[in-house]
Amino acid sequence: MKIKRQKQARHLLSMYKNSFRIQEPFQVLIDGTFAQAAYKNKVFIEDQLSKYLSCSLRCFTTKCVLAELSLLGSEMRGAKAIIQKFQTKPCSHDDSPTSAVKCLKSLIGDKNEHGYFIATQDANLTKLARSIPGIPVLYIYQMSIILDKPSKATSNFVKDLSSDKIRMPAEQKASLLAMKKEANIIIPQKRKPVKRKGPKGPNPLSVKKKKKKGN
Repeated sequence: MKIKRQKQARHLLSMYKNSFRIQEPFQVLIDGTFAQAAYKNKVFIEDQLSKYLSCSLRCFTTKCVLAELSLLGSEMRGAKAIIQKFQTKPCSHDDSPTSAVKCLKSLIGDKNEHGYFIATQDANLTKLARSIPGIPVLYIYQMSIILDKPSKATSNFVKDLSSDKIRMPAEQKASLLAMKKEANIIIPQKRKPVKRKGPKGPNPLSVKKKKKKGN
């Protein structure tokens, strides 16, 4: 099961690299809910992510995320201890911190131009991330980090790419096919009916001509 998950993750990462130009080292934005899940399940985030995705990456959070964890008190103390080890991304809320969802939304923007990953257990943040094409979403399930399947927005973007008459390199075509397979959007092509050949007639050269009878 672990090998299968890693293989699926590699296929998806290849697609994100080629279709959305997300490059290593990957930048992973982590919120408090993900850190709390990591704390409860004894998941070492950076170490496990690097092994699972087989890539180089960096984990980040924001001051707003840390402020939110502080407001939640001792219940989130373990999550805060984990997440405050990561570098904080500058945001525009230094004077008045906002919610983690709003803060991370401002970093992602409308197009995720910086190629961020989102690591969260929060349903609202997950919904937001999946509404924008090309945002990889990570979550924790049963002591394992999982790279979520492509969203509908991402799948539709890939469909549009495949419909465009653009000559893509072989590697990009392969990653596109893998992505479509993961998203279950491959349309089976109809096979051309095979024209069966009928029995051949005798070779005309091998047939002897009938002799004409004399009068």
